[in-house]
Amino acid sequence: MAGMEETGRLIRLYPVPFRFLTEEQKFRKWQWINARIEKTKDDHRPESHRIYVDDLERQEPLSTRQGWLERRQAIQSIPIFSSFDDLEGARVEQDISLGLLRPKKLVELEINPTKEKGWTQEELDKLMQLQKQGELFQETRSSVRVLQKIPFDFHYHYECETPAGPQIYKNKIVDWEACALYRKLIAQHGPQGWQAPFRDKLIRQMGETDLLFLMGNMHRHRHQWLIVSLIYPPKEPQQALF
Repeated sequence: MAGMEETGRLIRLYPVPFRFLTEEQKFRKWQWINARIEKTKDDHRPESHRIYVDDLERQEPLSTRQGWLERRQAIQSIPIFSSFDDLEGARVEQDISLGLLRPKKLVELEINPTKEKGWTQEELDKLMQLQKQGELFQETRSSVRVLQKIPFDFHYHYECETPAGPQIYKNKIVDWEACALYRKLIAQHGPQGWQAPFRDKLIRQMGETDLLFLMGNMHRHRHQWLIVSLIYPPKEPQQALF
């Protein structure tokens, strides 16, 4: 799970046994938490930390009032890359593994069935192991449930401005809100009708916002980047020029 510290430093917390948290501990996007963390020993990406949730506390979520004023202020100290090439360059030179990217425009949403409709044995073993790690924090919980796998992969094609002119890039979307939207729409519209409203949300509606991608790379394949979260404040009003 990616987030940020109060200083503006991006951070990765892993694993977060979210379904094992108490109702008083379960936090939302745009909500500050207090928790003990330590640098992971088996993941050398500088932002990666282990979280201890036994004494996790929530604060009030940040408001969307006044055009996302609180939320904009919270992230204003984070550098924003205007090109994927600049983000990848920062990875090579500074070893970053998380970063904010502002695409110039969305071009296409690619939706493809996953190669495996269900979990592979390797994925299942990893999933079960991660859920069992949650029991270290709450040993009385003995049930381990298997999550539903989304049977589609979602990729954004988007444009960035570069010194060589506009360039098109493609990255996979793993944002949990996109997955939740898929589950909601397929329940409402069925397997034949969910794609149209899904595309409308991720292309038209997102394209009308000041969209940012929170990008994260993969542990063992550092050059491979994923869109781990979509950040979509409303566009600020244009000031009239005289």
